Parts: sequence; C-alpha cells; structure tokens
Amino acid sequence: MPPDSAAVAAWGCTEHFQGQPCIRLQAPQGDSALVALHGAQVLSWVAGGRERLYLSPQAVFDGQSAIRGGIPLCFPQFNQRGPLSKHGFARNLAWHRVLSGGDGDAPSVVCLELADSEATRAWWPGRFAVQLTVALGAGSLRVQLAVRNTGDADADAWNFTTALHTYLRVENVDRVHLSGLDGCARWDAVADARGVQRCAVRVAGEYDCVFQAPAGPMQLRDGAQCLQIAQSASLSDTVVWNPGAGLCTRLADMPPDGYRSMLCVEAARIDSPVTLAPQAQWQGWQELRVLQAS
Repeated sequence: MPPDSAAVAAWGCTEHFQGQPCIRLQAPQGDSALVALHGAQVLSWVAGGRERLYLSPQAVFDGQSAIRGGIPLCFPQFNQRGPLSKHGFARNLAWHRVLSGGDGDAPSVVCLELADSEATRAWWPGRFAVQLTVALGAGSLRVQLAVRNTGDADADAWNFTTALHTYLRVENVDRVHLSGLDGCARWDAVADARGVQRCAVRVAGEYDCVFQAPAGPMQLRDGAQCLQIAQSASLSDTVVWNPGAGLCTRLADMPPDGYRSMLCVEAARIDSPVTLAPQAQWQGWQELRVLQAS
C-alpha cells in the first residue's frame, strides 16, 4: 500500500516509483539516479543516456520485501552467515532523508539514515545509526555507507558484515569481461573451492565467487560499454554473482531469462567482520564510472 501524504512529506521524497517513495537525483549534463526510501536502495542510474543498473521486471514493491535489483544494502549480515534472515534487515525497512545537495530542486547528493528501534532490537541487539550517501556525478555514481555504534560507553561492542549488492545491467552476460581481479584470492561458492584468479572473469552458468578485493579499480566490458568499478579498502571483499539459467528459474522475482541481462559486482566486508566499540564509526564506498570503450 502506498504511504500516506504525511509520511511522504516527512520522509522527504520527490516522487513515487511502483508505489514507493523515492528521491530523484539529477546531474547538470542529464545523468540521473533514483533512490528508494525502502532500504535506501538505488533503483536506477542513467548515465550517457543508458540505464546502467539492472532492476528485475518482477521485483516486489510492497514496502516490506527486498527489491530485486539496483543496489540493495546487506546489513548487518551478509547472506546467511549468521542468525538473521538472509542479508539482514536494512534492505527491508524504511529509511529517512537527512541531507541532500545540488543545484535547483533536483539534488545530486542524498543521504539516508536508519537507526535502531524496538523492531530491529528484537532481531539484533546492536544500538546503531547507519547512513547511506548516494552522490551522482558526470558519468559516475558513488554509494557510501557509514555505520556507527551509538551505544553508551559501557555498552558492548558488536560485529557486522555488509555489502553493496550492485546489480549491473549488461547486454549479454555470456560476453561480459571483468578485469582487475587477476591475482586475487578467490572462493568459488558454487564448487566450494578456493584458489587464485588467473585471468579476467567470464560467466558461463551459475557464478558465485568471493574475491579478496583488488588494490585498484576493475573494468567491466560488455559490448560498447566500459564501466570502471572501484571500492574502498575498508570493503575488503568483492563478490561477483550471476544465478545462471537454473537458479534464475527458481527465483520468483526474476524472469527466467533475467540472468542474461545482469551481473552483480558487490563491494563487501564478509570474511573479516567489522567490530565497532561504543561510539566508534566505520565507513566504506563503491564508485561506478563510465569509461570510453576502446
């Protein structure tokens, strides 16, 4: 059910998409992004006249469920590595706007916040404040996550894992070429095998690998598209995922051939959880930038 007008005004949304309040970001040269208050999730990034993110046409927009596509946030747990539901609760809750910036009525930067509540403490006891800042530039999109332990000085420290679960739109995943991970340690979750990446990543069938994050940016080449993908050192893992044909048919919020049009390249902190003492803060970011294909 769409939120009432009072709630929309309080949240500071600028439009609705599929019944959900969203904030539209606009850059002077025409690039745009759309950020949902549900999950602080980036749903769209148009750069150079082309949509760069994949959003499933069967995604659920009920204000409670995770939205399949865009850039979901996994917090305070990645996947099923812990006691919480898959990928934690942050992507399933309503956030509120705390800051925006830019020229005119359409901002180019927005910051959304989620704090602990009785509901979150029923699932996870941590006292926290999480801010997600989305900054739109000329041919670029930067998503930054800041996490703070808001507990009193005598409260306990707590751990979390996280990921910016970015779904990139591609023309055909069979022709994707992701470079920059050569030499990085790799865990293949499909085969449950560890090794070292020795070439560019190419996808054939279901693909699910956790890499030690590279020191420099990666480049995704997909036909005429060339996208640079960078992440902060504080996000020490990179996840590359595609469900392949078999798994995709079992995902109710994906079309059977949806896997052909997407590749997740995620900036994550998985293998070494972050520990935050009371009043301590951590931050990490991922930046996407359109390059000229050569």
